[in-house]
Amino acid sequence: MSQYGQSELPPPIVAADNAYTQEHPMTQPGQFQSAEYQTQPGENVIHYEPNGYAQQYSQTYYQPQGDDEARYATEQEAQQPQQESQQDEKPKQDGEKKDGLNFDDLPDDEYGALVTFIRAQKRTGGDDDDEETDVRIVKKRSLWTPWKVREVRVNKNGEEEAVAQKVPQAWLETDVFQGVSESEVPNRRAMFGYNELESPTENLVLKFIGFFRGPILYVMELAVGLAGGLRDWIDLGVICGILMLNAFVGWYQEKQAGDIVAQLKKGIALKSKVIRDGQEREIEAREIVPGDIVVVEDGMTVPCDGRLLADYEDKDLSQATAIRQRMEETKHQGDGGDDDETGVDKGPAIIACDQSAITGESLAVDKHIGDTVFYTTGCKRGKAYVLATDIAKQSFVGRTAALVTQGGGGGHFQKVMTLIGTTLLVLVIVFVLVVWFAGFFRNVGIARPSENNLLIYTLIFLIIGVPVGLPCVTTTTMAVGAAYLAKREAIVQKLTAIESLAGVDVLCSDKTGTLTANKLSIHEPFTSEGVDVNFMMAVAALASSHNVRSLDPIDKVTLTTLKDYPAAIEELESGWSTKRFTPFDPVSKRITAEVAKNGKDYVAAKGAPNAILKLCNPPQEQAAQYRQVAGEFASRGFRSLGVAIQEDNKWRLLGLLPMFDPPRADTAATIAEAQSLGVSVKMLTGDAVAIAKETCRMLALGTKVYDSQRLIGSGGMAGSAIHDFVEAADGFAEVFPEHKYQVVEMLQHRGHLTAMTGDGVNDAPSLKKADCGIAVEGASDAARSAADVVFLDEGLSTIITSIKVARQIFHRMKAYIQYRISLCIHLEVYLLLSMIILNESIRANLIVFIALFADVATIAIAYDNAPAAREPVEWQLPKIWIISIVLGLLLAAGTWICRATMFLRGGGIIENFGSIQEILYLEVALTENWLIFVTRLGGGESEITLPSWQLVGAVGVVDILATIFCLFGWLSGAEHRNPLTALHGGWTDMVTVVRVWAYSFGVIVVCAIVYWVMCRIPALDNLGRRNRSVKNEVLEDFFANVQRLTLVHEKGNEEGHDVYSFQTRLDVGDDE
Repeated sequence: MSQYGQSELPPPIVAADNAYTQEHPMTQPGQFQSAEYQTQPGENVIHYEPNGYAQQYSQTYYQPQGDDEARYATEQEAQQPQQESQQDEKPKQDGEKKDGLNFDDLPDDEYGALVTFIRAQKRTGGDDDDEETDVRIVKKRSLWTPWKVREVRVNKNGEEEAVAQKVPQAWLETDVFQGVSESEVPNRRAMFGYNELESPTENLVLKFIGFFRGPILYVMELAVGLAGGLRDWIDLGVICGILMLNAFVGWYQEKQAGDIVAQLKKGIALKSKVIRDGQEREIEAREIVPGDIVVVEDGMTVPCDGRLLADYEDKDLSQATAIRQRMEETKHQGDGGDDDETGVDKGPAIIACDQSAITGESLAVDKHIGDTVFYTTGCKRGKAYVLATDIAKQSFVGRTAALVTQGGGGGHFQKVMTLIGTTLLVLVIVFVLVVWFAGFFRNVGIARPSENNLLIYTLIFLIIGVPVGLPCVTTTTMAVGAAYLAKREAIVQKLTAIESLAGVDVLCSDKTGTLTANKLSIHEPFTSEGVDVNFMMAVAALASSHNVRSLDPIDKVTLTTLKDYPAAIEELESGWSTKRFTPFDPVSKRITAEVAKNGKDYVAAKGAPNAILKLCNPPQEQAAQYRQVAGEFASRGFRSLGVAIQEDNKWRLLGLLPMFDPPRADTAATIAEAQSLGVSVKMLTGDAVAIAKETCRMLALGTKVYDSQRLIGSGGMAGSAIHDFVEAADGFAEVFPEHKYQVVEMLQHRGHLTAMTGDGVNDAPSLKKADCGIAVEGASDAARSAADVVFLDEGLSTIITSIKVARQIFHRMKAYIQYRISLCIHLEVYLLLSMIILNESIRANLIVFIALFADVATIAIAYDNAPAAREPVEWQLPKIWIISIVLGLLLAAGTWICRATMFLRGGGIIENFGSIQEILYLEVALTENWLIFVTRLGGGESEITLPSWQLVGAVGVVDILATIFCLFGWLSGAEHRNPLTALHGGWTDMVTVVRVWAYSFGVIVVCAIVYWVMCRIPALDNLGRRNRSVKNEVLEDFFANVQRLTLVHEKGNEEGHDVYSFQTRLDVGDDE
């Protein structure tokens, strides 16, 4: 019989916690906040106070009475072997691999295994490195998507309920070794749902219908109704086909992009180990429920927010109990800070977690008993039991992701298309009113059976006045570009993001994992006089943990750096052995290892520079040099380690190892190329200012890097001054998500089109706010959901390709829009004058085919060899309208000249052989089709390229079809032929066709010359160009004061009272 009673095991330890995120909102990641709870009879409870340290450890045991005693003893005897076997059992890890190395193949001797591990590493500096609930879950099918089944929470009344927010206290009192019962899991899941962040999904049917909305589309739909009323079935069918094609192309492309991202998420589905019904089992991370006991170990992603309970090897929980008792004894001796040696003794770190996706810091954070681990962070060292306190949606990451919905965003493309469509619609209405007014004077009927009546004229103007294929061609152009970007590892989630990316002039980038490799490296070691760098690196390796299965990040970078020092590896192979290894001691702030070689004893040490300096006590001159170098490293943002060795009881100072998260190998070249494309790059990071400045220096980004306090708060400035400050700065350090959002917003207020790149949860709100949000490779789900573009390749190198492709796509769309507006002006002007003066027009059937052939041919513009502009591009609508109107008037004049010559004796250019309808149709078709080769020349902002074979071939095929129409008189109708010598059946003479081709070519040459001249007129060059730095001091000052008031109010709320206070410009000194 042991001290614990009937079982040899201690009584079950129960972790009491609360939904700390509801009762005590977390202000900083890692801050322990919990409430005080009452213990219940028969429970063994670890009790927490809001400061995060153990308050009480009571040992109250269940004492069976009367008839229960015998049954209790029987149950204990039955459970004892099972519990013992569970404690002794450890997960099998056959063939475990890490960093590309199979640990089962390691040699048995310590240093042989160590050297094998080092040799297997890649070189540093490279790119590669139990309450019941009435809520239940039921499956439902949507009316719009009956083929899809979704799970919803339904109460006892059959009503859907939202996911619960507060975790019941009893759920957080889970037996560490027993875990949650499988029978209890459905109840908890019914209340809180699955452990996953769900992206908002759109109804596919409603999304498809959305592609039929907009000014241009409304006019096209009106034309469908009018064609149906006139029983013009050909026009009706053609317009409906164009509408459906446009909607399908846009819907399918966006759906395809979403499917690619969804597939990526499925491919990285997380697995987790939990304790259920007293057994350790592996489940999908999405199946975790609040109160689960989760096993967190090196190399895995933390699947939920949780409280660290105990080391995995602490099978009797004696270590955890002792640590909590020491925490209780010492909690009033200090504030418990990490660097306060007189603070609370939290014991050794159990695990270390990479929180860079949340905080931006690149160094792993040690986690002790009672600390919080966060959802989506990575465990870098150790293995522990963790109590799941909050799952995905209620976690810190989930609440941050919810901020994404507050962001605005979206490209300018829809606004531009709406403005163009609305303007053309107004022109159509004006022309139709003029035609109706003139028709009354000419006694033209409204709907009399005739080729010429006002309703037919109205249908013709609706067809020609609004570009029927504009949505289809622009959507296709962006879709083709998106498909090309997908091959270059850039997934476009919103087609309009391409237009935004083409005009971006400021790129705000996160540092950790985006500009840098998110891997510590040793940068230019310093050695004391007379010390060989290879010997110092070997000593640093001796003073490191040799358990290569679970390495501290600092020890790992120390060992892997030896790959660059072959002589140091040879030194390790020369007969060294370790007698005793002492891990990092927070009091002495160093790691020591007692080692031996050739029968001689040594002590190797590495640690904080000052701690190593005090240990060695070198001569004053050497100490001064050491301090100077350490200071220089610190000023550059390096974290330094001192290295020393003891020989014959005398310490020798060897040097310093500066550690740094280095930039990616391609980042500097990428930034330089971005700047050459007119894109200014600004770095936003949560790291210290010194680290941010050093990173900017290495990347040639500039040194105007400031801390976030310069933005707003105690160090704030007037609103307009803050905006000036943000525009001039090269970057900001020590920023939080709200600061990134603020920087993006200020740049947008100044007229800049801003892109934001990032990979962490902390980047999600600003990604959503930016004109173009870019989630880089390895980004969190929250970042991907917020982004417009998702990169699958590492770093920023893909962004250069994306910017160039986006500008090429913009060039194609701009060329098509100029071309299409010109076509509208061309036919509207010609037909208006023809109807008023001659009371005739081109037949509606031929008009429809003119529009159809023009759009079918110019769909190939999506594959054109368009150049990439050297500067950020933008919609200069006044310039586009002026040039398009001039080109349209030139084309209208050309068509009128062609028609006017037919009144001459001999028939003018047609020599009296052919149908007027067909000849005019051919001339209009040829000049309009060829105009695309004029507008694709660009406005001089980029080089001239030859058209693609796809565009030439498409235009050629349409021209041949138009010629066939003319030759054989298709759809020419009963119109009279001029003169009587014309061919029978509406046919046109071949010579006449050749003359029309030659005449049309002459018209296009004139248009090309005029276009070339207009694009180089200085007055037009900057017409409609956005001012990228627009000041509004009154408005900016007002918003700055409102933001400052909000911060002061929030601070007062945290202190338990409300504080409202405006700070004016007179209260703040000049920081400059």
